[in-house]
Amino acid sequence: MTKRRRFILIGILAALVVGFLAFRALDLGPSRETLDLTAFEDRLADGEVASVTLFDRDHWIDGELRDGTRYEVHFPEQYTDELTRKIRAAGVRDFDVDGQQQSAWVDLLIRLLPVLLVVGVLFFFLSRSQGGGPGVFGISRSRAKPIGKDQPTVTFSDVAGLDEAVEELQEIKDFLADPERFERMGARIPKGVLLYGPPGTGKTLLAKAVAGEAAVPFFSISGSDFVEMFVGVGASRVRDLFDKAKTAAPAIVFVDEIDAVGRHRGAGLGGGHDEREQTLNQLLVEMDGFDAKAGVILLASTNRPDILDPALLRPGRFDRQIVVDRPDFEGRKKILEVHARNKAITEGVDLEVIARRTTGFTGADLANLMNEAALLAARRDLEHIGLPQLEEAIDRVVAGPERRSRLISPTERRVIAYHESGHALVSHALPDTDPVHKVSIIPRGRALGYTLTLPTEDRFLVRRSELVNELAMLLGGRSAEELIFADPTTGAQNDIERATTIARQMVTEFGMSDILGPMRFGTPKGEVFLGRDFNSMPDYSEKIAADIDAEVRGLIDRAHDAARGILTENRGALDALVEMLMVHETLEADQVIEVLDGVAPWRGAAETGSTRPSAAATSDQTSSRRFRP
Repeated sequence: MTKRRRFILIGILAALVVGFLAFRALDLGPSRETLDLTAFEDRLADGEVASVTLFDRDHWIDGELRDGTRYEVHFPEQYTDELTRKIRAAGVRDFDVDGQQQSAWVDLLIRLLPVLLVVGVLFFFLSRSQGGGPGVFGISRSRAKPIGKDQPTVTFSDVAGLDEAVEELQEIKDFLADPERFERMGARIPKGVLLYGPPGTGKTLLAKAVAGEAAVPFFSISGSDFVEMFVGVGASRVRDLFDKAKTAAPAIVFVDEIDAVGRHRGAGLGGGHDEREQTLNQLLVEMDGFDAKAGVILLASTNRPDILDPALLRPGRFDRQIVVDRPDFEGRKKILEVHARNKAITEGVDLEVIARRTTGFTGADLANLMNEAALLAARRDLEHIGLPQLEEAIDRVVAGPERRSRLISPTERRVIAYHESGHALVSHALPDTDPVHKVSIIPRGRALGYTLTLPTEDRFLVRRSELVNELAMLLGGRSAEELIFADPTTGAQNDIERATTIARQMVTEFGMSDILGPMRFGTPKGEVFLGRDFNSMPDYSEKIAADIDAEVRGLIDRAHDAARGILTENRGALDALVEMLMVHETLEADQVIEVLDGVAPWRGAAETGSTRPSAAATSDQTSSRRFRP
């Protein structure tokens, strides 16, 4: 029995005793007077006795006087017959010679019955107060959910685009199935495996696949389940979880979102969090206490490995850390094939085309894309999902659903058309830019219009010239407004924000400034609650700060001039693209190329910079997550 459970039981017993004493103290019955035998006989002779109950077994009398006073009399056993005669002779009408005393235990039970009822009801509600869980007596128990063989399983065949991660986890499964093969070579299986990467890349799916593949007990729990309002409960749950796993060994323990409990100790405003730190300390102790032959492996996932405590990541605890990143082209193709298994896809639809147009999508994005396409086909009473539904689903995932109900005046529609045409024309004229995939002036999500550019292949490095040209493309919309209307609107807010961020990153992070050279200025921004950027000071002088601002301004100005030069030189193509947009509202890649076919590549000077999005898009008045780098 745990210390907490003993404490609760002692408290309940104390409450019972106090309740019993309170009931004894609050006995509000009539007052009772104890008479000796002589006094009773005198009152009997004077006719003052109204009732008599004689308990011949215990040799005492209980009764009531004529003035309402209750009394009791004790007498010797040999005097019973004489006393009975005198009572009858006195003519007491209410006289019971055969009355028997009620059992003391029955009397005690009657007095305690209200207390027992109250305590029972309280116990019932406390036991149910944990949301159907183990209740107050099981508050320190682990809430891990064991995954059994009879539950629907996910296997490695359901995981696509994560070949390296699957290979690493396959080794874990092999060790649990045949540990002797590894032990003969002197190999020690990792005690812990950490899966980390962006949201939606398949970390939890991988854990489910391990559970489906491994023929061993699998315990799944969220990191937040350890943290409670009571100090010490989280540590108790950690102990209970690992006790269960060791009992069922070989076994796998999966902790989802481990950063909820494994965050860096002592960081942030106000120091550490006592409960979370105690829980983390207990987790570290349990991982250190693993016996290599016990067959218990801890599998965990997080989106934020940078905020985990260093003690948790050192070898001997999480020995193996697996990156679960966004899939490449081949990975996206395989993921689309997995999600197309139970979809009525039109024969001849090439998923490779969709895979090329979804650069930067995570596994969750691709699953959502296929589901959106299925919903669109069902909504339109189609029997199969065709390429148009898949294309529209990409737009919905990237920019949100169309908002054709939004009423926009003809004047504003023309401004939006010039803005988006400016993006498309500048992107088409500049080398080393992603080709324009679609231009639209139909409101979608929070955007009034958008220009979507998609890379033709997966790329992991970005050259300075590409960043420079991207800056000019971002400022193409604003430049078109200035050129045509001489009165720019607020529609370029997001474009300017992104361009400024890119330019500053080029100067301060990527070392792409000729004046400042290949140096890093400042530190990455972090959250105060994580202990970052709190009372931090710049690591450069005011003169360097002024130089940084001047370099950023120079990059933006040169990109702005390049965009204006391209639009001015190709004014006819710009007007033609706008007229087509006003008629068709949405132009696909081949339509855009047909209009801009005569635009010569721009050979002027431009300058810009930051990481480029894998699926770039520009928009009016939008902050959609995929519209930003």
